[in-house]
Formats: sequence, structure tokens, C-alpha cells
Amino acid sequence: MAEAKNYIFKFQELAEILVKQQGLSEGLWGIYIEFGLGAANIKTVPGEQALAPAAINVVQGIGIQKFDEPNNLTVDAAKVNPPSKSASSKRSSKSDR
Repeated sequence: MAEAKNYIFKFQELAEILVKQQGLSEGLWGIYIEFGLGAANIKTVPGEQALAPAAINVVQGIGIQKFDEPNNLTVDAAKVNPPSKSASSKRSSKSDR
């Protein structure tokens, strides 16, 4: 079997991975992508002198952001990364004091 050269993730799969990595267990979190815009004059035909103004979009960062309502980008942190029993028992014992 051939070795995989790339893996594709759905937005919600990425959100789930990042929610778990950050240890979040509350709220709706979804994918956030930050773009940068640049410009340059580029050759439109190789070997010729013709130039054309062009826009260049770059991905500057990928992360997650909190959302107020669920959508196709979001996951519910409480469902995909519920708090551990030890963390919840620590919280309840503190509130019992």
C-alpha cells in the first residue's frame, strides 16, 4: 500500500483537535484563519516581458475562536473534550467549602 503524502481534515475535525490541545471544555469553538494580502507585478507569459498586477493571499495563522451559535465550523467543547472527573471533583470540593 502506498504511503500517504497528505491528510485532509474537515473544519470541525480541526476545531476538535485544537480544542483538545488547548484543554478547553466549555463553549462553542470554531476554526479561525487569518489571511494577509500582498501585491506584485508578475509575468503572465513565461519568457515574455508582459507584466500584470496581481494579488497574493497568504495564510498567516490558523486557530480557533469562540462562537455564540453552532455552525459548520464549530464544535461544542463540552462534548468533544469533557472535563476530567478529577478536575470536576476538585472544582466541587472547592465550592463545598
